[in-house]
Amino acid sequence: MIYISLKYYQLVLIALLLYYIFPVKFRWIVLLAGNVAFYAAFYKTGWWIFLGTIIFSYSITLIMDKLRGGARKAAFIAGILGVTVPWLLIKNSNFVIEEILGGKPVDWLVPLGISFYTLQLIGYMADVFMERIMPEKNIAKFALFAGYFPQLIQGPIPRYGQLQHQLTDGNRFDEEKIVKGFQLIIWGFFLKLVIADKAAIIVNTVFDNYPAYSGAYIWLASFLYSIQLYADFLACTTLARGVSGLFGIELASNFERPYYALSIKDFWRRWHISLSTWLRDYIYIPLGGNRKGKLRKYINLLITFFISGLWHGAGFKFLVWGLIHAVYQIIGELTFNLREKIYDICGIEPDSRKKRWIKQAGTFLLVNFAWIIFRAETLRKGFMLITDMVTEFNPWVLMNNRLFTLGLEWKEMVVLGAAIYFLHKVGKYQEEGNSAGDRVFKQPLLFRWGVYLAAIVGIILFGTYGFGFDAQDFIYGGF
Repeated sequence: MIYISLKYYQLVLIALLLYYIFPVKFRWIVLLAGNVAFYAAFYKTGWWIFLGTIIFSYSITLIMDKLRGGARKAAFIAGILGVTVPWLLIKNSNFVIEEILGGKPVDWLVPLGISFYTLQLIGYMADVFMERIMPEKNIAKFALFAGYFPQLIQGPIPRYGQLQHQLTDGNRFDEEKIVKGFQLIIWGFFLKLVIADKAAIIVNTVFDNYPAYSGAYIWLASFLYSIQLYADFLACTTLARGVSGLFGIELASNFERPYYALSIKDFWRRWHISLSTWLRDYIYIPLGGNRKGKLRKYINLLITFFISGLWHGAGFKFLVWGLIHAVYQIIGELTFNLREKIYDICGIEPDSRKKRWIKQAGTFLLVNFAWIIFRAETLRKGFMLITDMVTEFNPWVLMNNRLFTLGLEWKEMVVLGAAIYFLHKVGKYQEEGNSAGDRVFKQPLLFRWGVYLAAIVGIILFGTYGFGFDAQDFIYGGF
């Protein structure tokens, strides 16, 4: 995968050296050259689609800036269609052709990061249309924003107002920002190689060989998939934030410990935050949000999460996955008073730890069931997997040697379990308002770098490379 390849970090190192050699006011040119080099090194086909989209959205916003009234709105709609249609054709047309029309798929050229930069450009045009920002007049600076290479493939999805000055004004050398960026890179490698790719071995064994496995096997694989997906996606955005930090550029955090959420609504405040806020600001609120009564609010939720499912992938399973989360929220709101009354009848105090644990466990299980559909090969298989989970009772397979037939030996199982526990402890520490990175940074120099070196050695020894496996592609790289 690109973000954990030696070639990528060679590019980052060269860009970093040039960035701090160049005068501050010209440093944005180094980042722009980094964008071009990144595309040239890792994706030599489809670049012209991306370039055409950049030129088109840049031109539309300049046109919008000169228009008013209906003409301005028409230009905005044309801009949205011009950016969205290529994404819809490339990412979703084969599903329609194969599954609905029964035809042969089209071999589309797929530009790198198309799902992410499409939303990024739509958000930019919407912000210009609503006069939240002024359009960028310099097309080179706009291209830098649109194709900023550390976050191009898998986010987070930035807003122009967040990145404009950080990208174009130039940043001075700041030891703290660089060291903290390095910390994030180490953390990202740990999440990817020690947790996500190791968990993927069991997950793939069970899900890809269904119905050879049922009952407790599916419970185990589904829990590990929830952890794999979280660690994998957190890894890629953490690496993006870490590399950006080396240049003194701060990308927004994309996760806030989502599996500690107390409700599905809370989960979406914590999971893939840049996508959640994008859907809120550019879909849910423009549809009317919760301002037009409960029925309209629920319809808006269904539409918003339908679009979320459509963005995640082509297929009925993604659409249903999105709608499930909308239904979760609707039912959660409708049953809120009843559930609070049940807590009261059972003598569970409103702010008690017991109540928090029950809510967290219930939310995680709901999210986990939805992830099964998300991961399954088809929607039908997803429902069959869930059915087998609750109808097949075989917990003893978790207590005998059958567990070690899923691809990991007992030593690797121990490493995975210890790594997940460590992730949990770090999450709890952060949930209390602390920062593990800040705590390490404040330590004496020798101790601090001893921690970094120990972490690097540990990743090399206990990561999937250490056990002879190839690193899996980042999951969200497929969306």
